[in-house]
Amino acid sequence: MRLSALVLLALATPAFADDGTGTYDVTYADAGSTCSANPVTLSKGKLTIAVKKGALDVSFDPMFQLVGTPTKDGTINAKTTKLIGTSVGGLSARYSIVGHVTAGSVQLALTATYIRQDTNKPYCAQTWNVTNAKK
Repeated sequence: MRLSALVLLALATPAFADDGTGTYDVTYADAGSTCSANPVTLSKGKLTIAVKKGALDVSFDPMFQLVGTPTKDGTINAKTTKLIGTSVGGLSARYSIVGHVTAGSVQLALTATYIRQDTNKPYCAQTWNVTNAKK
């Protein structure tokens, strides 16, 4: 009798969705660019998703950190808080990422908007699809 009550209780307990936090080995695939020559080439890397002090923290090792607001449905929406220097002289970048984390895998779009340092105006943009499974 007790065993059947425990089984019923376990079946009635709601399952909690994966919040998406963790480290992922990711692959970057070029999705588009308005740049005449792509300023940055990405192929593989590590992506860490964490919630710190109520804020979503998305870090690309070893490049940069993006912040946003966490959601309960696995949606990721984060951006850099300031311009990031690039290896291309005269250009800085602002990064943003949108997408979903579901069942331990990520499906994201990373966009770099390059800003001319001399005019502080947008120069071009580059986008990658970011995918892979949780480590």
